[in-house]
Amino acid sequence: MSTATKLKRKSFFVDEIKIRQAKKVLQVATEAEAVRMSVERIVEMARFWKFMDRSRRKLKPGSFEKP
Repeated sequence: MSTATKLKRKSFFVDEIKIRQAKKVLQVATEAEAVRMSVERIVEMARFWKFMDRSRRKLKPGSFEKP
């Protein structure tokens, strides 16, 4: 998580099983970390899919270099 991010305290009702699963998948120690990382990942995926929609049928095969 970036240090420039401002954190704000929130209160939610969340399924404990889902939080436990998120902690395990994300390999974090606390529930707060799991929630923060989950939200960050959702935003990243939304940006990725927006990029994919915009670039559909515009990119030619082989136009990206493999790492």
